[in-house]
Order: sequence, then C-alpha cells, then structure tokens
Amino acid sequence: MTQEPRYDNEEAARRGTEVYQRVVKPQLRPEDKGRLVAIDIDTGAFEVADAMLEACRRLRERYPDAQVWGVRAGYIAVRSLCGGRIPEEP
Repeated sequence: MTQEPRYDNEEAARRGTEVYQRVVKPQLRPEDKGRLVAIDIDTGAFEVADAMLEACRRLRERYPDAQVWGVRAGYIAVRSLCGGRIPEEP
C-alpha cells in the first residue's frame, strides 16, 4: 500500500529541514556524515542507513504512517546534478 502525502512539496521540505536541524542533527555522530537519514516529519522519528531504501524501510516498520523526508547527513542535498556533494557548513 502506498502512503499518500499529507503535505505539498514546499511544506514537506520546510518541516523536514526544521526537524533535521532541531531533532536529528544534534543526535548524529561524526561517523554518520554522508549516510542517509529518513525522517518522519510528523513525529521527528528517524533512521540512519547507508541506503535510503533501508532507512525508509526501518522507519516505516516503526511508524507505518510516516511522512518521510530524506536527507544526507552533513550535506544540503541527498543528490547533486553536478555530481559533487555540497556540505552544510564550509
């Protein structure tokens, strides 16, 4: 069964960024930099994994109704069109 989004893309991005900065980022370890994070933008629950599919699967096991936002720990985007990763901070 496919989960229907409750938010438009702009609202999901706003919520996802806010939860990442407030809840997730302070809990990440240095070795998590570059790993993928799936965040439930309603509860603040999250999972960190080497693959987004794995992080999402684990998050949905705990929160089947999760509204998932994905981010690469330590970077401003999961993927880049230019091929390089852009860090959050210089």
